[in-house]
Amino acid sequence: MTFHSRTSLPVYRNSELRDIEAAALAAQPSPPLMEHAGLAAAQLARSVGADGGRGVLVIAGPGNNGGDAFVVARHLKNWWFKVDVVYTGEPLKLSADARAAFEAWRDAGGATLRSIPAGGRWDLIVDGLFGVGLQRDLTDAHAATVDAINRLPGCVLALDVPSGLDSDTGRVRGCAVRASHTATFIGLKSGLLTLDGPDHCGEIHLCTLDVEAPAARSCNGAIIGDDVMRSMLPLRRANTHNGDYGCVGIIGGAPGMAGAALLAGRAALQLGAGRVYLGLLGENALGYDPVQPELMLRPAADILRLDHLNAFAIGPGLGQSPDAHRLLSDALKVNRPLVLDADALNLLAADQRLQQLTLKRAAPTLLTPHPAEAARLLGRDTAGVQADRVAAACEMARRYNSSVVLKGAGSICALTSGAWFINTTGNPGMASAGMGDVLTGFIAALVAQGAEAGTALLAGVHLHGSAGDALAAAQGAVGMTASECIIAARSLLNQR
Repeated sequence: MTFHSRTSLPVYRNSELRDIEAAALAAQPSPPLMEHAGLAAAQLARSVGADGGRGVLVIAGPGNNGGDAFVVARHLKNWWFKVDVVYTGEPLKLSADARAAFEAWRDAGGATLRSIPAGGRWDLIVDGLFGVGLQRDLTDAHAATVDAINRLPGCVLALDVPSGLDSDTGRVRGCAVRASHTATFIGLKSGLLTLDGPDHCGEIHLCTLDVEAPAARSCNGAIIGDDVMRSMLPLRRANTHNGDYGCVGIIGGAPGMAGAALLAGRAALQLGAGRVYLGLLGENALGYDPVQPELMLRPAADILRLDHLNAFAIGPGLGQSPDAHRLLSDALKVNRPLVLDADALNLLAADQRLQQLTLKRAAPTLLTPHPAEAARLLGRDTAGVQADRVAAACEMARRYNSSVVLKGAGSICALTSGAWFINTTGNPGMASAGMGDVLTGFIAALVAQGAEAGTALLAGVHLHGSAGDALAAAQGAVGMTASECIIAARSLLNQR
């Protein structure tokens, strides 16, 4: 999936989009949305792969998505492209707008086929089988059509959403088209940007159709735009010292897991924190970090006694020992911003007393779970969390009175205000050990330097993914390490 924006564009759920579309259709005069959508998609089709001389295959489904497809086919035919249309529905069952689009295609001299011709080859396949209204898993003939589309050579352009993809959740409904490009209409849909969406959408093109979105004022969702980096921290003055840039305390690194805490500490230091104190568990803890000797190592319990720290993080390599439990309990009582990761989240999920301490905190709390940790925090299984990642992240934010990032493809950030955001940076190369520890250090460092907690969460997540993207562009995604991500993020932060 490719979709980046310099600004935090709104992201909608289906119910919100239905309200916007209904308001647009009620306007006088009513805009011909299907005609606008089809024209926009046809113009995109012409630019992304329809010009190779082998023609275009348009798949029109039984609903309004099929109506959009007929409009696309008509425009391409009028522009002298060779167009084959496969129609899987019944004309008499179409809505008025879709029926008009079908008739206009026939009046233009267009014909329809009942199935994809065997052995055919086209430059572009337009997927207009199913759109945002899909409420069931695809089976039988429709599943066979999706499978046939996925086996065809050539570029695939999906209309609004790849057929079979749930546009709210990003879940595949039985099977789904794998598109090269997706022309999505009116506004961005959450399912395009998270879970399976990034694997099925290809490059996303937003076609607003000139529809005003009054509901945008009350929309809770958005993508994290590049603008979050520019507004996060002020430029540094010349007359400053390290104390002006915040002090971070990090607790973790039980025996055998010291690397996790070291990564978090190095990330915090190299993302600009003035001083970083690292508290490791165990009697055999390191005296100093030979790679990053600027880190100040202390026994874990001593970190919580330092009264000049601006932000804390606990969890990387923490373990779940009685000592770890006690340290987390004490950390929750400190009136400073606190980032919880890894085993701190597992301990929190298993103990109602710790949960009550979290709820009562006056200072900001930030949680950074992956899906399995989120499942424990919510008392459900991982599949239940992944079934609706936006809803799960928002529920955690409410239940724990915390800002939350639910990590994964299209990480979801949910704030205590009810606002939620989807991150569009990052790539599969970041599925490697230590990446979460580095993210924890990034967020803690930004908070310590004065960024508001919610903004620090958004900026840390966005920057983390951007660093991974820069590494992938420079040297490929396979074999990417968390340590490299720290260096890349520092460079990007200094370029903002």
